[in-house]
Amino acid sequence: MDGMRKNSDIHRVALALMPGAPIFELAVPCEVFGIERPEIADPWYRFDVCATEPDTIVSGGFSAVGARGLDGLAEADTIVVPACSNVHAAPPQELVEAIADAHRRGARIASICSGAFVLAEAGILDGRKATTHWMHAELLSRRYPRVHVDPNVIYTQDGGVLTSAGTAAGIDLCLELVRQDHGTAAANALARRLVTPPHRNADQAQFILSPIVEAADSPLEATLQWAREHLDEPIRVRDLARLAHLSERQLSRKFLDLLGCNPGEWLLRERLRRAQELLEVSDDTIERIASMSGFGTAAGLRAAFVQHLHVSPSQYRKTWAA
Repeated sequence: MDGMRKNSDIHRVALALMPGAPIFELAVPCEVFGIERPEIADPWYRFDVCATEPDTIVSGGFSAVGARGLDGLAEADTIVVPACSNVHAAPPQELVEAIADAHRRGARIASICSGAFVLAEAGILDGRKATTHWMHAELLSRRYPRVHVDPNVIYTQDGGVLTSAGTAAGIDLCLELVRQDHGTAAANALARRLVTPPHRNADQAQFILSPIVEAADSPLEATLQWAREHLDEPIRVRDLARLAHLSERQLSRKFLDLLGCNPGEWLLRERLRRAQELLEVSDDTIERIASMSGFGTAAGLRAAFVQHLHVSPSQYRKTWAA
């Protein structure tokens, strides 16, 4: 909750571009922050692409024609650094210095995939937990021993510094930034536009050895959908196991493999997310929201919010109610 804020000014997001950067990691911030979405939040963001050199050529032969120079980073509230073209080469020094300067003045800094190498080179990951694509985690740790590299999560946040794992994890990171700036309902609405899950928790595993099963073949897909539709009811692990046609032990193993958590943790996260959204978009009482999200009583909801979000439901509503 520390990162959450509400500001009537237009929040300025800058994409820090270097030659050869992978196109997907560039496209995600452009899609999330660079398209006006007044039906979700107004104002949305002011978005700039800032390149290390004019008309920078990125992967696939695409050119960032008309991009601003790195001086544009000095105006940004949030800077997103996408993946590097080559993790074995030193990032451009001018970019490293610009990122370090932005961090000193208090800008929020986020990296996608191997963009963490730029943040590490700038020194802003020293003493912080960070992640990157699992293929590069060992190199990042070896090259920057003061960085606490965790290869088993999809994104991290330590103060105003965020890092994400590879490729699709950049979507999760950008959605998390939207949630912090505009609230859970806005992030969920955007996720629906992007046809992507609204929230994967930061500590969800990167699935290094266990690939995600396609939804149509997953024994959990129907079970998860049923649970989301019945969060207001008592749900036990054995209920989920029965629906998934698995033993409780098999179910727990599937949850750990596919979602990075046990069934009880997943249910808690879903209930918290449901309560957050209801607090933002409805006028229901705290007691009613506690019942609808499965916490039973206002006291139960309050205890969960204080423990996991470090704020009371009333304070959350005051900050984020539309």
